[in-house]
Amino acid sequence: MTSTSSPAPVRLAYIDATAGIAGDMLLAALIDAGADLERVQRVLEAVVPGSVRLVRSDVDRGGQRAVKIDVEVLVEDPPHRTWASILAQLEQARADAAVPERTIDLALAVFGLLAEAEGAIHGVPSEEVHFHEVGALDSLADVIGACEAWRQLGITEGAGSVIAVGSGRIRAAHGDIPVPVPAVARLALGWPTVAGELLPPRGHAHGHDHPHPQGGRAGEVPDSAAALPAHAQGGPHAHGGRRVPAGVAPGIGELATPTGVALMRGLAASHGPQPMLVTEALGVGAGTKDTPGRPNVMRVLVGHPVGRPDTAPAPDAHDTPTAAIQLEANVDDLDPRLWPRLIDELLEQGALDAWLTPITMKGGRPAITLHALVRDGAEQKFSALIMDRTGTLGVRRHRVERHIRTREFAEIEVQGQRIAVKIARDAEGAVVRREPEFRDVAAAARVLGISERAMLELAKESATGLTEPGD
Repeated sequence: MTSTSSPAPVRLAYIDATAGIAGDMLLAALIDAGADLERVQRVLEAVVPGSVRLVRSDVDRGGQRAVKIDVEVLVEDPPHRTWASILAQLEQARADAAVPERTIDLALAVFGLLAEAEGAIHGVPSEEVHFHEVGALDSLADVIGACEAWRQLGITEGAGSVIAVGSGRIRAAHGDIPVPVPAVARLALGWPTVAGELLPPRGHAHGHDHPHPQGGRAGEVPDSAAALPAHAQGGPHAHGGRRVPAGVAPGIGELATPTGVALMRGLAASHGPQPMLVTEALGVGAGTKDTPGRPNVMRVLVGHPVGRPDTAPAPDAHDTPTAAIQLEANVDDLDPRLWPRLIDELLEQGALDAWLTPITMKGGRPAITLHALVRDGAEQKFSALIMDRTGTLGVRRHRVERHIRTREFAEIEVQGQRIAVKIARDAEGAVVRREPEFRDVAAAARVLGISERAMLELAKESATGLTEPGD
């Protein structure tokens, strides 16, 4: 048995989408950065067994090497899915402890964003949204696969660039639509975007080792393709303009897909130029098209941010605030079968905690008090959600102060199985508790064919001394 702790409390991934983003491109970039494709495949098998296979290949896009991930669909005529059906699949995987908890949480957040965007576009509740292309098996594989790869790389924070979304019009399931497509436009609200037109030509300025024709002035574009080096003459690396088919609006087409933008919004908390970062891994993911003059790739840089105080107290893994707003509502007429999903939805939307208390109202009527602990400033959002889901006419709120212990995560390996360990510290920074995540314990026990109790004992033994001096 071996045990390792994270080399630093923060591991940041910067998503470079300045040439566009799609779900398969981000998944490919994360695989290229070091995530294990076989483990990603096992997670997909747990959620949609016997349905998809991921295939990796190294490709060239505009003179740049990149990884391409293709999703092979193994079943005929896969059904369109609703948000409710996707949620049920992921929650079943959670109940079976077949998929890491964090992977499920990340995937639910991404699909929740997609459902909200599609629901707003079509004017229907998010639970009733039919995902069409997004719900197809290949897109399910992109989202769940990218979230599992993100977890494998130990990424705790995400940031992203401006998103190149494209321009023009495309034909989709609902007919001829503008670019960015409606779902992308809505998902990108609050995030900087740009069409992403090709830069004007500035001559052949590659930095490769090959001879250039003599006699031309600096910056002059050669008159013919024959004057260019071999790798830039036509073919997949041609530098000429795009041919626009008859009947298609001018523009460069779709550079950002709904799945890709939802992953950016679900995984990255901030946007802007790349922060100061000691890069430890770089991944380059390829799209399907090989566009002349534009390497159709996106990049992910993973490492540790620089400039943050190393002497600060151990950060809390959940960024848990000491002050929060507690919301409450008494409800006596909600079908009790709806409560579990509502609690899950509150937590998925970012509530710090949510719980139910049985009460007796006037006239002796049995009822439930719904409680939700939320961050300061989020009370309006959650009050609206509670009133919408329960039908209550009002939500009480009051501010609470809390004493908390900071928490962080480390990872151990027990007989080849990786298990997350939650570590709690007191006010002086001393470790007071190390608790293996039970979902990981149960999954490891299933793989090794031993009891959960035996696996838990092995995990606790391996976690002893984790993060103490000398680790």
